[in-house]
Amino acid sequence: MRCPFCGNPDSQVKDSRPNEEGSAIRRRRACLSCGQRFTTVERVQLRDLIVVKADGRRAPFEREKITRSIRIALRKRPVPESRIEQIVTGLVRQLEAAGETEVPSARIGELAMDGLREVDTVGYVRFASVYRDFTEARDFSEILTSMDSSEPDSQEKTGPRGIKKS
Repeated sequence: MRCPFCGNPDSQVKDSRPNEEGSAIRRRRACLSCGQRFTTVERVQLRDLIVVKADGRRAPFEREKITRSIRIALRKRPVPESRIEQIVTGLVRQLEAAGETEVPSARIGELAMDGLREVDTVGYVRFASVYRDFTEARDFSEILTSMDSSEPDSQEKTGPRGIKKS
């Protein structure tokens, strides 16, 4: 692993720990040249996924891109970082389990919204507003109405600020 400080290609693993329910390994490394320490995360990747954008362009799937988008939607919300990682890991697993190497960007957006809807309704609405390109207040009203009508009585309700009630 190349050192991010000096660029030396040789480093030594000092500590390894499983992470995210065993789907990743966190490694603490030390550069053999400058002695600086840094952390890497290794994940199992079943296949290389290609994202097919709405205009037909193709790009490699970047886990960090969807993670960043979900973090932005959940900014200043009471959702721990570990839960964000669970959402993203679940999304990636679903994409890989589908068996397709090319995935429409719309599918990724829908999976992200499904994950957010289960965790935080405000984050869900924020993400949907960008993903679905809301241009009017009516767009927000429509998504809130659809959320209310699709919420069965047996499901957990959310109180003020989108925090789940028991």
